[in-house]
Amino acid sequence: MGQAQVTPYFEREGETFVPNEIAQGGWGPTLGGQVVGGLLAREIERVTADAELQPARLTVDIMRRVSMEPVRATSTVVRSGRRMQAVDASLIQGGEEVARASALYLRRGEQPDEQVWTTPVEMPPVPDEPEEWPSAIPMFVAPYGREPDSNGKGFAWQHDGRRYAWVYDFRELVRGEKLTPFVRAAMAVDVTASLTNFGLSGLAFINADYTMLLSRLPEGEFIGMASLTHYSAGGVAIATASLFDRRGPIGSGVSTAIANPNFKPTGSQAIP
Repeated sequence: MGQAQVTPYFEREGETFVPNEIAQGGWGPTLGGQVVGGLLAREIERVTADAELQPARLTVDIMRRVSMEPVRATSTVVRSGRRMQAVDASLIQGGEEVARASALYLRRGEQPDEQVWTTPVEMPPVPDEPEEWPSAIPMFVAPYGREPDSNGKGFAWQHDGRRYAWVYDFRELVRGEKLTPFVRAAMAVDVTASLTNFGLSGLAFINADYTMLLSRLPEGEFIGMASLTHYSAGGVAIATASLFDRRGPIGSGVSTAIANPNFKPTGSQAIP
């Protein structure tokens, strides 16, 4: 099942990225958070040529509304040493910075022998790929949590318990470019906000920024997520999720969000 028949998020025109309609997010006529993070990760990866450097952290800040208009990406290596490299990237629209990211790369080396305790998390099985990718949704998200009610209704994350997801971004970010593991992970981790901030009555928090922490790059197309924590007070929420591939855990997603109870996500990008 190839990507050639599926509309990509962006068309490239020189140094500018022109969004297709599918790039619109669920919170209004703006670019989705996952494509913003994807473009920033792509730009950061472009200037980091050392294959022994492991992307360990990526933080994405959306400074203002990123409109459904052409966007340009820039990057700067802010620090480079024998064991690490720090890179900043920006998205520019109309001559103004609308989103930015910072990344930390660490050099791979010998793994210590010690076993260190961690919270055990067991993911649901990886789902089968659908026979055909639906054209109306930007990415494939298989949610797990509550069981549907007797009428077959009820969204899996809308309950008071652990929530999970397997995410597969089947679209190209930029036409003609295969998603790299780093870019794929950066796009998937945007789901952390919805996964971790759902409550019994729905999704009452909107993402302000997100951070991805990786101990290694994912293998394969599916990226799994398990909600771990949600702490909120005064309308400010901090939440975390564990990230997985088919082999096991790869890192964490962290969401910083603000209460937005009177606004409901709409459009193809909205998670039910």
